[in-house]
Amino acid sequence: MVTVNPHFAKKLQKFGAKTSSECFNCGTCSAVCPLVEEQALFPRKMIRYVQLGLEDKIKHSIEPWLCYYCGECQQYCPRQANPGELMMSLRRYLTSVYDWTGLSRKLYTSKAWEIISILVLFFATLGVIYLLHGPIVTEHTELETFAPRHIVDPAGWLFGGVLSIILLINIYRMYRLIMTSGEQVTIPLSLYVKEFFTLVWHFFTQRRFGDCKNRSRWLKHWLLMSGYAVAFILVNALSKWFLTNEFLSVFHPVRLLGYYATIAMLYVTTEAIIGRLRKAEPIHQYSHSTDWMFLILLWLTVFTGLLVHVFKYLDLPLPTYYTFALHLAFTVPLLALEVPFTKWAHLAYRPFALYFKRLKESALEAQRAKTQATQVKMSA
Repeated sequence: MVTVNPHFAKKLQKFGAKTSSECFNCGTCSAVCPLVEEQALFPRKMIRYVQLGLEDKIKHSIEPWLCYYCGECQQYCPRQANPGELMMSLRRYLTSVYDWTGLSRKLYTSKAWEIISILVLFFATLGVIYLLHGPIVTEHTELETFAPRHIVDPAGWLFGGVLSIILLINIYRMYRLIMTSGEQVTIPLSLYVKEFFTLVWHFFTQRRFGDCKNRSRWLKHWLLMSGYAVAFILVNALSKWFLTNEFLSVFHPVRLLGYYATIAMLYVTTEAIIGRLRKAEPIHQYSHSTDWMFLILLWLTVFTGLLVHVFKYLDLPLPTYYTFALHLAFTVPLLALEVPFTKWAHLAYRPFALYFKRLKESALEAQRAKTQATQVKMSA
């Protein structure tokens, strides 16, 4: 039984989809999209679902995650229905559907919730630093003394663990919705293991984005993802070199990795901010408030991290400590709000969607092959 929500298009407007009613289903968007497959005729099918109010079908859909928003569809749309932005809006909506806490929906649909959440986490972080920081040495810079690793490391692991649990539960909810749609099939455990490489491959390479005509967007997307991954490893696994009183050699591997992560993220976020201000490219013409929240928080986090590095090696104690406190105060809301609830979560949802898609395809292929073999055997 298919249920219809006649108010769904209006509901989706809060997630950024303002022009879905402009589409008259000419199919141009699906014709020009380099990522469209026979089984996934997006964006056209998704727009039609929105217009018809088929909210339940959208909840179970994988198609929004197969789109990388290259902008081809918007460039050629004769009605300026902005199909790429609608697909982006559906990803925001689905992120709120997967989220069991309900916070994602509030962040996406209320600017007040965005601003208040950021401010609360920002000042709460500064408050914790004020209460728990170590001795302030002013003769020379001792960052590890100001921010003792026996406090910073466990706090970081606990923080990361909580966010990971929230995100994993959301991914499981996503799995349940996707795998219960369409033709039902039993997936053996061995297939989950066999196809696991699909998840790893798409997460680390973002390869599907490379099929878009504008390959520079893929490169920038990959730089941002890899820069973040490197920074995450440095902070969590290599903190004994990252958060230290020692002055590492310019050619120390940890320092070189830090330079790469900083340059990659700072370049991509700066380019994206400038692009959204100029609105020259289709993908930059429409910005949801959470897009700005993500870019600004990430830019401030990376920039203050760079300043900490500069002040430390100039041996300026107080600027180093104060900037490090600001760096953490920007990092906490960035990770707490973005990783499980908004933009950063897409880094996980997209490769998992491709993994779930491949699981269903492989299981269906095996099931059909088995059925055909049985029929041949019976006819013989």
